[in-house]
Amino acid sequence: MIECRAATKGYASKPVLKRIDLVVEPGICALLGANGAGKSTLLRLVSGLEEPDSGSVFLAGLALRDHRVEILRNLGVVPEGLGLFESLTIIENLMAIGPIYGLTKSETAARAANLLALLDLTHGRHTVARNGSFGMRKKTALAMALLHKPRVLLLDEPFEGIDPASSAVIQMLLCQLSRDGVTILLTSHILSVVQKIATRVVILHKGQIEADFDPSATEAAVEEVYFGIIGKPQSEVPDWLSS
Repeated sequence: MIECRAATKGYASKPVLKRIDLVVEPGICALLGANGAGKSTLLRLVSGLEEPDSGSVFLAGLALRDHRVEILRNLGVVPEGLGLFESLTIIENLMAIGPIYGLTKSETAARAANLLALLDLTHGRHTVARNGSFGMRKKTALAMALLHKPRVLLLDEPFEGIDPASSAVIQMLLCQLSRDGVTILLTSHILSVVQKIATRVVILHKGQIEADFDPSATEAAVEEVYFGIIGKPQSEVPDWLSS
């Protein structure tokens, strides 16, 4: 379980998150919002990459600032910057982090092989991370986040840049983990995927929570609720571009 209590964060005196109160239970919670709404900042606070200016973050009832090491062992993160070891190959990235989570070399190798096959990375496992395609890099970060079988997953745009087949596999995987009791907090701009897999949707707007709902329990589609808060996009194409 994830809990934020009056979590506030700003940069250069500009508020980004304003007293966020949020409890996330096992399931798939999709965090939506326009660019700059504070989604990635909130994930950084929950993952321990940054600390709130005020307020607190708890995971499984433990305060993050007081139990960081214990909490991080049960946390899997795909951050905005992916967090890869750029000079290592894909398989080397996975082998490098296994021991950090207490896995033996053989355990790490076996789990890595499973994840590489699942995410269609086996053929590219010897590719140096910095040379991989964006989708390959994103899937490597996801494999690294899953390697130690965490109970909490924080995923920043897990479907961005992913091919349709891999996206379908990741959706299936996240739904299975959700049924197994894993708490998943993810951001996404792909509303159709959110509509399909999320058990809860939270919409951030200008650093505050403006909507919090179960998409299966409302007649309105996620897209309808989202644009009702954010505003509908410009739909008129300039004459010079369409003629």
